[in-house]
Amino acid sequence: MSETKIDLLYLSEKDVIEAGVLDGKKCVDCMSEVMALLSKGDYRLGGDNANSHGIMMQFPKESEIEDMPKDGPDRRYMAMPAYLGGRFHMAGQKWYGSNKENTAKGLPRSILMVTLNEVDTGAPLAYMSGNLISAMRTGAVPFVAARYYARKDSSVLSIIGAGVIGTASTICAMAEYPSIKTIKIKAGSVSSPSAKKLKGYIEEHYPQVENIEICSTLEEAVKDADIICEAVSTKDVNEHPYLKEEWLKPGAVILSSMNLVFDDDFIANRAALVIDNWRMYEDWLEAELKRQKEAGKERKIGVCGTNFLNLVRKGKLEKSSVPLIGDLVRGVAKGRTSKDQIVVIGACGMPIEDVGLGKDIYESALEKGIGTKLNLWDEPYLC
Repeated sequence: MSETKIDLLYLSEKDVIEAGVLDGKKCVDCMSEVMALLSKGDYRLGGDNANSHGIMMQFPKESEIEDMPKDGPDRRYMAMPAYLGGRFHMAGQKWYGSNKENTAKGLPRSILMVTLNEVDTGAPLAYMSGNLISAMRTGAVPFVAARYYARKDSSVLSIIGAGVIGTASTICAMAEYPSIKTIKIKAGSVSSPSAKKLKGYIEEHYPQVENIEICSTLEEAVKDADIICEAVSTKDVNEHPYLKEEWLKPGAVILSSMNLVFDDDFIANRAALVIDNWRMYEDWLEAELKRQKEAGKERKIGVCGTNFLNLVRKGKLEKSSVPLIGDLVRGVAKGRTSKDQIVVIGACGMPIEDVGLGKDIYESALEKGIGTKLNLWDEPYLC
């Protein structure tokens, strides 16, 4: 066989499902390994500090160029490169285009693809549908930390945000905590199509759940919940869910993947905090403070990790008191210290997670004979 020949494996969404992407337990196990490697430093992201979430391209609000697309809600393109070490030893990228208007066409808001590349040569190994990979890794990562804090017999789950991440969080929650008997859903309204869709998904896939409630208020949704999963995607800080401390059950574990607002005093002085990657939030906080300066006023920060870092900057929180998720996995940080401790876990995701889960899906597909082999070349035309 020619050493110059390069083939790659294409995996459709159907292939990715057949390869096991919806196995919540395996996804959480995979993300546990990824978080440990992150804690150890065996990874690379983009940007000058090798910890950038990614690079984003947006269109202008107005342009004199004919046919130039215009900016709109959630309209962007994003490239998210990464290298992940350990047993994965894989480079790759998540690439996506996003436009809120997609939903009116029956399409996901974001359409994602994951590419895996051989580390030394950069040769492509796989090109695969990324929507479910991205959703499942986002849902799974906070549950890595939950293993060290949530009660094993947790029975009430709250889902704030009933989109694809809310569904992925439900899948991971049911895999980790089969004792769950009540699921509360909070979306935009009790008549929200997404809330009804999630309710139907739970009824179909988890008949052991005895009670499914679509709640009209946030307080109702989180009351008595052992585990609270949040995944609300909005840039409007006024629409970020605001959780009051008095609503929360003693010992509750809160998993935030998007935007969730609390009182600073609660976060700084009474909650136990965990995050995924301090250095990524340094980039995010710099951008957020720039926006606040341009607006001429301070505003609440919904992204938990960025909020934690902002409180550190203000001298209200000790950075050393907030462990990484991977620190828990590696045993260099402790989990719960009291049964009534309320825990807030902030994990907004990064492309090492897509590379890690993508590598496992790729290997599963090879083992099962799933996917379509594509030839890049037998010999490069120019070299």
